[in-house]
Amino acid sequence: MIAREAVAEVLAEPRGGEEGPPDGVAGERPARVVGAVPGSVVPVWREDLTVAVLSPDYQQLMNALTGGSGVDAVAMDCRELAVAVGLEPVPAKVEGVRSKVKRLAARGWVAEERPGVFSAVAGRGGGS
Repeated sequence: MIAREAVAEVLAEPRGGEEGPPDGVAGERPARVVGAVPGSVVPVWREDLTVAVLSPDYQQLMNALTGGSGVDAVAMDCRELAVAVGLEPVPAKVEGVRSKVKRLAARGWVAEERPGVFSAVAGRGGGS
């Protein structure tokens, strides 16, 4: 409970004057998504969130899945995604991409069409 309150306080603090939409309520204080920072938590997708709330690594993955346009979703496996974001297709890099894209799928940002093949859900990608 204490850790949740501490995280809510950190997320509620404005960074550089930017302040995003409310992200949830922890205790009595609303937590806010204020801006993407490397290593930040991937929020559960909802209509008022854009790709800009994701950290740069996740934004790259979303842009790769949408072809950069945000309109046409492209289905890719993790090896193809690794190459699309400029990584070598070695097992360590592919596994890192797999864990990130699985996290995006678990939170509703992308769809896993079949095991190991991912695509952006219409209206949830690109735009960054």
